[in-house]
Amino acid sequence: MKAIFHIIAILAAGGAAYFSYDHSNKFKEQQSIRIKANDDNRAVTASAEATEKELKDEQGALKLAQDQREELTQAISALKSNENQLKRELGEIEGLLEEQQAEFDQLKKTEEEVNRVVESIKEDLNIDGEVNIDTLAGIIGQIEEDKKARQKKLEELETLVAAAEKKLAQNNSDADRLTQRKVERNNRISRNAMEAVITAVEQGWGFVVIGAGSNTGFTPQTSLLVKRDGKLIGRVRPSSIEPNQTIAEIDQESLVPGVRLQPGDRVILARPATN
Repeated sequence: MKAIFHIIAILAAGGAAYFSYDHSNKFKEQQSIRIKANDDNRAVTASAEATEKELKDEQGALKLAQDQREELTQAISALKSNENQLKRELGEIEGLLEEQQAEFDQLKKTEEEVNRVVESIKEDLNIDGEVNIDTLAGIIGQIEEDKKARQKKLEELETLVAAAEKKLAQNNSDADRLTQRKVERNNRISRNAMEAVITAVEQGWGFVVIGAGSNTGFTPQTSLLVKRDGKLIGRVRPSSIEPNQTIAEIDQESLVPGVRLQPGDRVILARPATN
């Protein structure tokens, strides 16, 4: 019985030793796995840290690149603004140069004109030699004296012209007056020599129609004589005058006995117009 217990004890001790050995091996294996895992973890951690550092470095480089790009953009904008400003200033300078060139050309023309005037003055005043600042004062004085002499002569001529114009105006007035008198005299002579023809006779009412009127100079006060074959046969008095014809009443008492007025008889002025 004791032998059985000893065998059991030995088997138990052997099993325990086996289990202890097996457990020790598994522990070592687990320990190796754990150590390897820790090493892997440290390697991964180091790699992650390196990667994170590289990421931070790249982010820093990117931020620096972005800042540099922003600075470059601002610098380019500033350069463009400076370029536009320089272009405007260049345009203003070119405009100023054109204005100055125009002024220079004008001054040159003025100088040429002054030179022509000086030469003309030299010819007018018979001046020999060069005209300069030293001689200009004397020449100006000579010009002033010449101007005064010419002004005096001009005033004398203007006085003579004014007198001549006055005399001419008087002569023109006299001529106009004489012309008007001549026209009036000619009109009176024309009226004195005027003859008109009786175009119609109304014996019952005692009036005639004469082929002349106010355009010929007839007025209600005009006294007319009637003649036939160069002989006076009676008188008529205008009663209605139109531009081209006159109605005149027959002066029955003035008619030659046995004579009656008829169309074709001629009328003349009873009283010639006076000159």
